[in-house]
Amino acid sequence: MKIEPKIRGFICTTAHPAGCRQNVKNQIDYVKRQEKTDGPQRVLVIGCSTGYGLASRIACAFSCGAGTLGVMFEKPASGTRTATAGWYNTAAFEEFAAADGLYAETINGDAFSAEIKRQTVERIRAGMGQVDCIIYSLAAPRRTLADGTTVSSVLKTTGGVFTNKTIDLKTGAVLEATVPAATEQEIADTVKVMGGEDWMDWIRTLKEAGVLADHVVTAAYSYIGPELTHPIYLNGSIGRAKQDLYETSRKISENFPGVKAYLSVNKALVTQSSAAIPVVPLYISLLYRVMKEKGLHEGCIEQMYRLCHDRLFQETPPADAEGRIRLDDWEMRPDVQAEVARRWAEICTENVNELADIDGYWQDFYQMFGFRLDGVDYSADADPAAAIPSMAR
Repeated sequence: MKIEPKIRGFICTTAHPAGCRQNVKNQIDYVKRQEKTDGPQRVLVIGCSTGYGLASRIACAFSCGAGTLGVMFEKPASGTRTATAGWYNTAAFEEFAAADGLYAETINGDAFSAEIKRQTVERIRAGMGQVDCIIYSLAAPRRTLADGTTVSSVLKTTGGVFTNKTIDLKTGAVLEATVPAATEQEIADTVKVMGGEDWMDWIRTLKEAGVLADHVVTAAYSYIGPELTHPIYLNGSIGRAKQDLYETSRKISENFPGVKAYLSVNKALVTQSSAAIPVVPLYISLLYRVMKEKGLHEGCIEQMYRLCHDRLFQETPPADAEGRIRLDDWEMRPDVQAEVARRWAEICTENVNELADIDGYWQDFYQMFGFRLDGVDYSADADPAAAIPSMAR
């Protein structure tokens, strides 16, 4: 059938298998053009199918030459309904990894659950023996706890109602968005979903099962951003969760000898998560324009290659005073932020296309789902079914 994008809110409900394959290939090709990295050889990526998690897996595999085991939560095609983009991405990744003789297997299921952790331990024992790197890149909206209770995260402030500019991406209109304050329960639930508890559970489970190598590096991802987004992000409910994630990185390093845990603060990018946060899409579209004009723009794969090659796998990774790896260093350059702030003060519906990169935002958005990629014939019929090799055996 012919597959076209169907947009609902801040997500696309369809994905294109050939487009997703091309997107993965483009990222692999980028990494192959770069200098090789002396890094881990047996990598577990928790949240491996899209965005920073997928790019991490690609960078570890094709720059370090690592075998990778991925954990994801994606849906295959069903009838005329396409699979999720992450499903197609993973099918393509495994295909390209196999062609290069790299070990690659994937587990599909709820990464928060004890059952998926158990399956992961068994797969490590069978295919890798032990792992020497764990990337924790989950971005889930909800979590089912061991007692069957489900808790959900919220994107709210923690210090009263917040109102600022935002953009209606469909119309290009610059509007005001008002974000309510979270309750204490909503904050606690957001920390439960997006904080560090599950990361710690993974490390403990792997350690107790004896599948951690003597020296292990593990990393989780965060964001800080400029003052204008602090009420909704850094100081919001999600920021509380990210602070918990940071504190967990320190606890892991302290409590598990031989394990070094880091929080990597990454650049603002168009992802399925960031598209849902009020105010942030307008900031990202301004940031894109400014960073592209200055020759500083990076996507997920450029960020994750730089993390692997220049930071995380160094004997002493460069870090800030709090021990965090700062991949947002170019975004937070004073000249970049000064120009973004100047444009933020001036931006309105009438000048939005002059000051911001709305087209670039949409390009990245569509490409997440396999659309608008060069080299793909979107007029041709496409088969929505795609098998992930390691899951089809």
